[in-house]
Amino acid sequence: MTASSTDRWPLLESVNSPADLRQLPRARLPDLAREMRGYLIDVVSTTGGHLSAGLGTVELTIALHYVFNTPTDRLVWDVGHQSYAHKILTGRRDRMPTLRQKNGLSGFPKRSESEYDAFGTGHSSTSISAALGMSIAARQNGANRKSVAIIGDGAMTGGMAFEALNHAGDSDADLLVILNDNDMSISPNVGGLSNHLTRLLSGQLYSTVREGSKKVLEHMPGVREMARRTEEHVKGMVAPGTLFEELGFHYFGPVDGHDLNTLVPVLGNLYAQKGPRFLHVVTQKGKGYFPAEDDPGRYHGVGKFEPSTGESTGSQENSPTFTQVFGEWLCDMAEEDSRLIGITPAMREGSGLVEFSQRFEDRYFDVGIAEQHAVTLAAGMATDGLKPVVAIYSTFLQRAYDQVIHDVAMQGLPVLFAIDRAGIVGADGPTHTGAYDLCYLRCVPNIVIMTPADADEARRMLTTGFLHDGPAAVRYPRGNCPGALPRKELKAIAFGKAERCRQGRKIALMVFGTLLSSAREVAEKLDASLYNMRFVKPLDEDAIRSAVDNHDLLVTIEENTVAGGAGSAVNEWLAANDIHTDILNLGFPDTYVGQGTQAEMLSDWGLDAEGILRSIENRLAIMDASNCQ
Repeated sequence: MTASSTDRWPLLESVNSPADLRQLPRARLPDLAREMRGYLIDVVSTTGGHLSAGLGTVELTIALHYVFNTPTDRLVWDVGHQSYAHKILTGRRDRMPTLRQKNGLSGFPKRSESEYDAFGTGHSSTSISAALGMSIAARQNGANRKSVAIIGDGAMTGGMAFEALNHAGDSDADLLVILNDNDMSISPNVGGLSNHLTRLLSGQLYSTVREGSKKVLEHMPGVREMARRTEEHVKGMVAPGTLFEELGFHYFGPVDGHDLNTLVPVLGNLYAQKGPRFLHVVTQKGKGYFPAEDDPGRYHGVGKFEPSTGESTGSQENSPTFTQVFGEWLCDMAEEDSRLIGITPAMREGSGLVEFSQRFEDRYFDVGIAEQHAVTLAAGMATDGLKPVVAIYSTFLQRAYDQVIHDVAMQGLPVLFAIDRAGIVGADGPTHTGAYDLCYLRCVPNIVIMTPADADEARRMLTTGFLHDGPAAVRYPRGNCPGALPRKELKAIAFGKAERCRQGRKIALMVFGTLLSSAREVAEKLDASLYNMRFVKPLDEDAIRSAVDNHDLLVTIEENTVAGGAGSAVNEWLAANDIHTDILNLGFPDTYVGQGTQAEMLSDWGLDAEGILRSIENRLAIMDASNCQ
């Protein structure tokens, strides 16, 4: 924070840790919340990032750190979109301008970044499992600390969350689960009466009477049952907590998540209790910033923008994105074939299904954050003659790997996977990088895998995969793609065939995907042959044999890990056919890809034109030295 920012946020400037926060009078907390919102908007407008969810959890974050003894007590944020306020309060305020940039703060909780980040996240529905594990570890170690999971209503749609709830309720763990409900309008129950009753129900007097009554009435079954029903009737006036009570939790709420005068005492009461507790907090996405309140979906993840208007200030590319190409193809193919069904696990906007969902409402299924269900749902549809298209991010498809193998591929079902965000994703970093899909898919029998190099190929490969009578995947990266939007025709590509783009000498570059444009520059400089391989599975064996027969060095290039990737597939084919040749595999090394712009990351890993050229020249030098010996 600069001197000028101190004038704008004087109270926030005085809080450098949760310990500082706890020294503030409770009456000052609403002022702190207002300053924090202003600072969040200011920072994210210059860095980009997740805004709506974070603005909605400002008061909740303040209340949690005010009541709980962090970092001894563990706070586990689900996904982490809403953790920016947490970062500000835990000693990282001055580094917030580096958010999501190379060598800067992560956009998600990260254990190596701060002792206050109890668990690294980025994918949804993990918080309750992790916090339960911490609670059990505390009990095993004799440690006196609390564990809290903060999970949004979207993440609560994930099956893993309910698996954890089922276990936690049966374990008598000292665990508090907070449901941050920011997708519903604030119900009439969330008001003065509800807040007052929740304070009473979470208080020590009520808890003492509740537990004491159980002991007194345990030998009086009829009276005990009447008391139980009376209690549930009273609680039913306040909250729909029956499900969580049945799972073994003591349910409290809903409460207004922006009312610190309610949140602090309720959390204080729950802090003193033991066992599984569930607090339902209702918040508003984008709270305090009108553009985000009015359109929280648009401001979920934003680029740079002008705070006074909310208008984007980032650079605007003229070329289409792969996501846009997919969205247009999906609508066009749906018009052509009534069997097409579009499925997404809560990524309608990100995966390009907005227009499809509006035009083909009865053939569009958003299943929530439930990737496993999405894949098996598609498999079930495919068994009865439908043609499902599962639009999913590479990093999220990992969560449904068993379903891909067991439910789709093993049965040879015609499901098309449109895999977005393959390769480097940029600022979201390692949790969202699509570095492994070629590896985990190509070992699965019965699946076709395609890697388009440009917009036209993407459309043709999607058509090819859709028409294929079996499972198929088309994987493409985030952002703009080479080439203009392709024509509306629905034309397939030659199945299993590569394309030789340039005939050269000595060196053959074999490219899988969009790094073809960088490889073309290198091929021109080295007078090398250039192959657009197109298919990872099945490989074009004729193209590989031709490359071996006419060149001294083969170079495979992919935006995926080298270990187990497309280059490994070429290596395996050569070994299986007892063919010995010099080969260089370029891709991601055996480490996690960091955060930064896509161009920065490609440069760091030697996958831009300069890096590819450098790697080849180094290998040629080694080959020359070996030949001279």
